[in-house]
Amino acid sequence: MSLNSCSMNNIDIVPVQTKQQLKLFIQLPRLLYKGLSGYVPPLDWQESSLLDPKKSAFFRYGSAKYFIAYKNHQPVGRISAQIDPNALRQWKEPVGLFGALDTIDDLCVVKKLIDAATKWLKHNGMEKIRGPYTLNANSEIGIMITGQNALPTVAIPWHPTWLHHHIEAVGLEKAMDLLSYQMKFGPQAKQAHKIPAGLKMGCGKLGNITTRKLNTKEIARDGEILRQLYNDAWHDTWGFVPLTSIEMSVLIKDLKSMLKPDNFVLVEQNYIPVAVALVIPNIYDLIIDIGPDPSLLGYSKLIYRILRHQFHSARVILLGISGSIRDTALGALMPSLVISELFERGEVLPYKTIELGWILETNHGMRNLIERIVPEPNKIHRMYEMKI
Repeated sequence: MSLNSCSMNNIDIVPVQTKQQLKLFIQLPRLLYKGLSGYVPPLDWQESSLLDPKKSAFFRYGSAKYFIAYKNHQPVGRISAQIDPNALRQWKEPVGLFGALDTIDDLCVVKKLIDAATKWLKHNGMEKIRGPYTLNANSEIGIMITGQNALPTVAIPWHPTWLHHHIEAVGLEKAMDLLSYQMKFGPQAKQAHKIPAGLKMGCGKLGNITTRKLNTKEIARDGEILRQLYNDAWHDTWGFVPLTSIEMSVLIKDLKSMLKPDNFVLVEQNYIPVAVALVIPNIYDLIIDIGPDPSLLGYSKLIYRILRHQFHSARVILLGISGSIRDTALGALMPSLVISELFERGEVLPYKTIELGWILETNHGMRNLIERIVPEPNKIHRMYEMKI
């Protein structure tokens, strides 16, 4: 199908205005993608925490408009259009965002949804559209290009194989690819990442380098250390938007019951934080047999599994190296040291695999380091943009 052959007469785009429409908007992907190979629906309450204006941290500073597409009076797609003041300040150009794009395999539906988002953004003074973001740069981002049948991972969006083709046919162009790598714990991977014995943290030349775990009694303090280091580490990279205190407090609240002390890696030089990584247990390990809208019994099973920490996979997020050491020999070595520490933690935590993402395709230093252990990414997500 081409744009010229699109029939728009039977497609209606309706802005979300009621509670019932918001509920449909949140649940629509699992209705559209039910039965597709590799798709595992997330929990409805997780999606609600991302998208419901009464729950999402984004709406404390940003604005958004949601749209649902109907074809022959049946819901067939959705999209969000949003403006993030933090992104506008960081990028210093009028770039509006789109996200939550999920549709049936129909180019005409994708066209009308993107047109609706573009029109709203243009009306609000934006000159470029970029996405997808759900709802901002520190949440779920990208359209899945490859990896539809890989292990589903927390906060990593899933899309059918056709969607990115339709986005490109509409006129959006690739801005950046984001790569994810699945690293298996075990002797073989550890050997592939072996570093010289004299470069072990706390020993020899690195005698003033120490690591510590999460202090569960001071979790808010450690969350703020994580936020500041992350913002310092990535402030000059493509697409970066500062992580706010509000976003970190919501993240800590959502994760508190699932985190063990070993999920937090803080590296200090003379007791000053210089590197950090947070390992998030993969909630998909616990919900595949429960479903997106669990019964009371289902929730009881989920709570029991969380309390017993019955996860077998996890994802590394918010890994960052302080700018104070970035251009030093220690800064060049630090990513290797952090990954080595993750292997050490892997002997304590129950995870068999850990996913490292979002690695920018242009971050060749990090890619070379990871690809010594895992030669190819298991998932690729793509960001798009277009002038409006």
